[in-house]
Amino acid sequence: MATQAFEDIAATFEFLDDWEERYRHVIELGKAMPPMPDALKAPSTKVEGCASQVWLHPRIENARFDFEGDSDALIVRGLIAVLHALYAGVPVEEIGKIDAGAELARLGLDRHLSAQRSNGVRAMVTRIRDVAAAA
Repeated sequence: MATQAFEDIAATFEFLDDWEERYRHVIELGKAMPPMPDALKAPSTKVEGCASQVWLHPRIENARFDFEGDSDALIVRGLIAVLHALYAGVPVEEIGKIDAGAELARLGLDRHLSAQRSNGVRAMVTRIRDVAAAA
């Protein structure tokens, strides 16, 4: 049920041999994301439960979910880009049906992130799901 953007990331991960290459790819995905305007980096968009500073600004347009995000940590910015690929453009009523844990496990991220980073990813997914459910 993943988006094509997420499937593209999964295909790239299959091609990359080791975790250092995969980590570099995640960081590159983060660097490629458009910057989040500083005006959106407010207490209301800050995600609690992340070791790094993380901001998510979700929006719903034409019943589809999207968000802008940023972090002060390169790897976390990359993880935001992965989550963006997983959720952006998905009909808002489908957001809750996406098993983010299983999708990220396909990339092996469940085994290769520190406990703090995993908690941060869970906090971001919870924010995304909560916003979609409230819509």
